[in-house]
Amino acid sequence: MSKYIPTIGIEVHVELKTNTKIFSSSKNGYGESANSLTNVIDLGYPGTLPTLNEEVINLAIKAATILNCKIRRQMHFDRKNYFYPDNPKNYQITQARTPIGYDGYVEIEVNGERKKIFIEEMHIEEDTCKSAHRGGVSLLDFNRAGVPLIEIVTKACISSSEEAKLYLEKLKELLFYGDISDCKMEEGSMRCDANVSIRENVKDPLGVKCEIKNIGSISNVAIAIEKEIERQEKLVDNHETFQEQTRRFDDKLNDTILMRVKETGNDYRYFPEPDIPYVELTDQMISSAVTSIPMLPDERRKLYISRGVSEINANKLIANRSLSDYLNQFIDTSLSFKEAVNLLLGDISGYLNKNEKTIYDTTLTKEKFLDLIKKMEENTLTSKNLKDILKQILESEDSIDTIIKKCNISNITDTKMLEDIVLKIINENEESVQDYKAGKDRAIKYLMGQIMKETRGSANPQIVNKILIRELNK
Repeated sequence: MSKYIPTIGIEVHVELKTNTKIFSSSKNGYGESANSLTNVIDLGYPGTLPTLNEEVINLAIKAATILNCKIRRQMHFDRKNYFYPDNPKNYQITQARTPIGYDGYVEIEVNGERKKIFIEEMHIEEDTCKSAHRGGVSLLDFNRAGVPLIEIVTKACISSSEEAKLYLEKLKELLFYGDISDCKMEEGSMRCDANVSIRENVKDPLGVKCEIKNIGSISNVAIAIEKEIERQEKLVDNHETFQEQTRRFDDKLNDTILMRVKETGNDYRYFPEPDIPYVELTDQMISSAVTSIPMLPDERRKLYISRGVSEINANKLIANRSLSDYLNQFIDTSLSFKEAVNLLLGDISGYLNKNEKTIYDTTLTKEKFLDLIKKMEENTLTSKNLKDILKQILESEDSIDTIIKKCNISNITDTKMLEDIVLKIINENEESVQDYKAGKDRAIKYLMGQIMKETRGSANPQIVNKILIRELNK
């Protein structure tokens, strides 16, 4: 165990899910041809003026609420002045002094205990354009310039790489379910920086901070933090001093690499953006945004578990937003959520994954699904039947009854008839009966197979199994 105490803070940039950019009418999109989603505002032409996108404020209010932040009623935008090729105006419009959200938190569970990761602030800003380097040439794609962002900055309250990972996973889940962002780190719509320092005692001042920039995945954030802690521990053990610096994570080396040393603090010469009026948030604006927040993951978990779903299956379901949304159609019905979730995560998920579809690409309407679960509960359909007809259920417009009729499905559910068949098989297979009583598990599988053969697969396996075990234990 290390003798040093790590102190970690996380900064996350999240692209907002708007139709257009923050200050222009250009489309907010991804994957289009380079420089095809731009206009003179995005390109920073002299004399152009920004017009604030109202939906950006709406989404930022929702995000602040979801992250338990206080909301600032009066705010303004600032100019952050710096010179870099990805910044055509030579300044970035952001919120330096009046962030829309502040003093929030995200709650995580670490080793069975709840912990709040405190959020210092959450502010709105515009994204810069994307640069790509090809040999000695740098290329600029302005499609990303002006895409709306929120930056979420934690306090220096994270104690380990595991806590950082859990925080980012929870943050991603909350913002995705809140319809704030698609949070696709592989596309750059969620980007993370980590600030790491170490010290020997809690009462000591914080150590020299190193910032690790633009880490490409949540798992890599944890690795980068671990590597940075190790690096700093070695330096301190060797009595070496080091300056505050910026590093990047190299996923090929699985290590952090020096980018630049911060000899002096950044002087961005912030001042209020003169071309955008102060923004006043009214009660109606806040109420309208808050009431549009969908059901969030923790509320869904609680609901599913209260309806008989295991915690493991509840988490699996929440990992698939479309299936979770689909199930929520049935909240006000008497549907067995346990059976429904087993079906959604089992055969239906298998079909969807194989065919690269979502459940909304199928013909499984609300009424059809209710009927399907009813047929399964009544033993009109067995799990084997379902596998045989699943494609027709999900691809055809036919009702469940029509599909059953077309496929000539007929299951024996008459208990007296099944009892007679079970006793017949037991009497004909005395050796297997003795094997079962001797504790050999394969015996019951053999007897079940003989019963299903006798009934040509039309007996309900659950009913048969129950009768068989009862008769064998007499």
